[in-house]
Amino acid sequence: MLDRLNQALEHIEGRLDDHIDPAELARTAATSEYHLRRMFSALAGMPLSEYIRRRRLTVAGAEVLAGREPLLEIAVRYGYGSGEAFARAFRAVHGIGPGEARRTGATLVSQPRLSFRLTVEGSSSMRYRVTDRPDFTVVGFKARVPLVHSGPNQAIIDFVRGIDSRALAHLEKLSDQEPRGIVAVCDDLDPSRAEGTELDYYHGVITSAPSPDGTAVLPVPAGAWAVFTASGPAPQAVQELWRDVFTQWFPSNPYRGRPGPEILRMRMSPDHTEADAELWLPVEREQIRT
Repeated sequence: MLDRLNQALEHIEGRLDDHIDPAELARTAATSEYHLRRMFSALAGMPLSEYIRRRRLTVAGAEVLAGREPLLEIAVRYGYGSGEAFARAFRAVHGIGPGEARRTGATLVSQPRLSFRLTVEGSSSMRYRVTDRPDFTVVGFKARVPLVHSGPNQAIIDFVRGIDSRALAHLEKLSDQEPRGIVAVCDDLDPSRAEGTELDYYHGVITSAPSPDGTAVLPVPAGAWAVFTASGPAPQAVQELWRDVFTQWFPSNPYRGRPGPEILRMRMSPDHTEADAELWLPVEREQIRT
């Protein structure tokens, strides 16, 4: 998988001054566009679109400083329809406009070319299983919240704290399918998975029972799920589980992510210092291409 991702990176480098089609990148990586965007964001720490933008403006910055071509010609070459649009994007990355940078020979920001390598650390094995599930339903309390890649998501914390404890206890009794108990469900994430983009968050259960008043319903179609488990200090155990799934498990196994909600079941120790986590991700088997 990592070799194919690196081929997609080479494809990007050869087309920085041309249109880059994410669907074509996915074909180069021999995977789906959905999985490519998800894997890239997890491994690179930024959305695919942001990496392409930074690389374009890095190369464009060198041409601005070289001073051999008009700024508008450089802007058009790298996909900007006007000098104003180019100047805004240039300033967002470099902290200075292209005209001023050329006049003063300013120091610019450089986005290095990326390459992905698998690094094996330690000797622990990941605990996982892949299971096929018929369609099921999430029933719970719903909020639209921002995506936070690291650290606590205060919007989710505040939302959960605001749920009536009696309503939550009643909801938990309706759980009748795996993963059992109260679960955290994230759905309708922005394809870029950029920090601050919004998603639907459900605090609820998997159930076949009718939904109580005041709750939201999320139908989930049948499909395969990879289920990962981890135990350890909270919240590090959960954060490290997410990291390892995308940096180790996906690159080493013949599966790719597919659209669908992501489900986390977590049980805390009485003092809230330790956690047992079970992460459910929708997957499909990769098609072997020769």
